[in-house]
Amino acid sequence: MTEAGTTLTERQAEILRRVVEEYVESGEPVGSKNLVARASMTVSPSTVRAELAELERFGLLTHPHTSAGRVPTEAGYRFYADSLLERLEPRPSPFPLDLAAARSELEAALQETTETLSQATRLLALVSAPRIQTATVRHIEVLGLQPQVVMVVMITSTGGVSKRLFALADAVDPGLALWAGEYLNEELAGLELGSAALRRRFDDPALSPRERAFLELLRPAFTELTAEDEQRLYVGGAASLLGEVRADELEACQRLLEALEKRAAILELLGETLGSRRPFVRVGVELENPALREVALVGASYGLSTRTLGAVSLVGPLRMDYEKAIRSVRAAAHELSRFVEAVYEDN
Repeated sequence: MTEAGTTLTERQAEILRRVVEEYVESGEPVGSKNLVARASMTVSPSTVRAELAELERFGLLTHPHTSAGRVPTEAGYRFYADSLLERLEPRPSPFPLDLAAARSELEAALQETTETLSQATRLLALVSAPRIQTATVRHIEVLGLQPQVVMVVMITSTGGVSKRLFALADAVDPGLALWAGEYLNEELAGLELGSAALRRRFDDPALSPRERAFLELLRPAFTELTAEDEQRLYVGGAASLLGEVRADELEACQRLLEALEKRAAILELLGETLGSRRPFVRVGVELENPALREVALVGASYGLSTRTLGAVSLVGPLRMDYEKAIRSVRAAAHELSRFVEAVYEDN
């Protein structure tokens, strides 16, 4: 269906697909003669010409200036992308993303995913990291640095490390600090940061007043960490993108990079897509950001079997290879999901 509710014939859908793919490859308006010759179509140029006129009437194609050739409109790209999403293979295709070297360090895996995606597609790769409250506690140290200064070190399941200093009015009892480290490791290991279960461990009625008071002092190292959490965004391929685009696409890509400096808007956009497990495509005005009106975003969410944690995305000009982009983000998200399943399961 087109935006106007018109159903394309099978031949019209095929011609639109070939126009999009030809234009993506060549960057030149596509004429009926070239389309028949290069695409090995079995119909005459005059028949193709008539169908191109119909597709233009539907708002899926347009022709620049006085050129006889056509180029896709945003609606044309949208129709084409939808047809690709409807024909997805049951399983993602192989993708050269090796996360073995990252071991259980999520940050390294996210960075490797970003770099591999951008290199494979020559597009801008964006990978949003899970919020810290989705991680679990792996290990805790309570260290007396000075007579009246204690440091809490926490390592999370994703490899993150947080450190926080606490100054006390009186000297710290080394035995109390040792007990606190043992208690917190025993009670908090494996619990999600920000969870109610974690907070309850600080209010155990079996604790003595002295123990409870000391834990209350250390509580912000765990509770305030999630309150201050800002989701991270990994970006790769900016130089490659600018090196690949045409002159008339350069301004749009520069506006995209400027928008990335204000990452909150991009993270909000990616966050809106996390409800779907299927790959998604946003074209031009669908991105609802004036700076992104002439670019497209292709992405897929990754995470655990029970919930999504982030998104793997590619951003580039409207004239991008949507098929390759969809295939790439889907496969990369699949590999990243396998990685985080193992990380969260082990910790």
